[in-house]
This record gives sequence, structure tokens and C-alpha cells, in this order.
Amino acid sequence: MRPLTTRAALLRPSASSTIHAQRARIPVPRPPQCRFSTTDAPATQKLSPRWLSDVRAQIGKCIMFGINDAQTSEAGSILQEGHVNNVMYNRYAESARVNWTLNFAAQDPAHKKEWLELMSPKSIGLILRSIKTDYKFPMKWPDRITVLHKLRNKPEQGTDHFILDVLILSEAHRRAAARCIEDIVVYDYRSAKKSPLPPFMIDKFKTVYELQEQAKEKNSARVRTLLDRVRELEKSSWDRPDAVENFGSAGKP
Repeated sequence: MRPLTTRAALLRPSASSTIHAQRARIPVPRPPQCRFSTTDAPATQKLSPRWLSDVRAQIGKCIMFGINDAQTSEAGSILQEGHVNNVMYNRYAESARVNWTLNFAAQDPAHKKEWLELMSPKSIGLILRSIKTDYKFPMKWPDRITVLHKLRNKPEQGTDHFILDVLILSEAHRRAAARCIEDIVVYDYRSAKKSPLPPFMIDKFKTVYELQEQAKEKNSARVRTLLDRVRELEKSSWDRPDAVENFGSAGKP
């Protein structure tokens, strides 16, 4: 006998259920029917689910056609209505991390193949175990970003993961838009388990970490010098004993 489908089993009464229904003809009260009618259409009835993409495409077509300064200002004002979705920050970090890894392939020709394979599930690969994002402010179009990655710790023999500190900079605002912490695991797809960092990765990571520490020391010294210069400027202007504030045109009668 061909088995009944779920729907058929629900709709096709059995013999016992038919007899039972005949013996107990108890009227079941019908629940009251609630009818709602309105002349107002839903607020989003006429909105396309792709309205934001359509708006960008329409404005892009206008720009490609050619618009004047006033129209350019209006186009920019429209596009600034929406800020960058928070999910995009993690995508920025992911894309930059891939480029960060591929740069090692260009700098280490002897292990170029191994570096490139880290981005594919062939042998030894890198897997993002977790990412923590600290959002500073919502970016808006138009803007350009710079994403920087830094090794948090000096890698050691036998370790199977490493931590990357990520800084997403807004060039329009000239400050950090977000900071991320990425925990990256080294995974062996052939044995389906975690794997220690290969020697070629440890050697390069150690070199990069040393360069980071040198850059940190050098730039910290530059900042301290800059702060000293600012302090000297303060002491020679408003922070001297005989200083009198100059209000400029606001102080004139």
C-alpha cells in the first residue's frame, strides 16, 4: 500500500474516525469571525524590498549622465541619509585580513604557494574562530576607509592560533570608526583538526612583530615630541603669567 502523505493523512478520514463521528454528533459552536477592513494601505505596500539598491543605482546613472554642482550636492545629500550597516565593518576587516595574508605571499616567494593555500580548504588553512567589534560611530557615504591589522602577540612554536587587532579608520572623519579583535585558528583540512602554525608562518610573523615593536617605539617618540612642542606653544601664549586673552573682532565695541 502506498503510504499517505502528511496532507492526505490529515484530510482522508479513517473508518474508525467516521464511525466515531456518526455516534457522537455533538454540535461544535463556530468561533466568531472577526473581519477587519480599512481603506489605508500598509505603509510599506508600495516599497520595493530593493529600494536602497535602486536609489543608489538611479543616482549613479544620473552621475554618469552628467550633473551640475547643485545636482551633485543633492545626490550626496540623498546618499548620506543612510549609514553603513554594522555588518559591513566585519566585512571590511575580513577583506583586509585576506589582503594582509596575501601580502606575505608576495614578500615570501619561497613559500608563496603555502601562503596562498591558507585562503583555501586544501591543506593548512586559516579559520576565523571569533571576532569582537567595538563600534565608535556610524560612517556615512561618501567616505573612504583604511583597515590596519596588527599581531597582538609574538608567535611561539606549537601555538595553533593567533590574535589580530584591527583598526578601521574613516578618512572623512580622520578617526577610528571601529576596532576589532580577530581570533584566527590554523586548521588542517586533511586531518580535520587544528594544527600548529607552520614554521614559515612563525618566521614571518616574528619578523612582522619585531617591526611592529620598532614602529611603536619610533612613533611613540614622535608623539611625545609633538606633545612637548604643543606644551611649549601653550606656555608661550595663553599659559604665561602675563597672558591676556585676545578676543579679536568680538572684543571690539
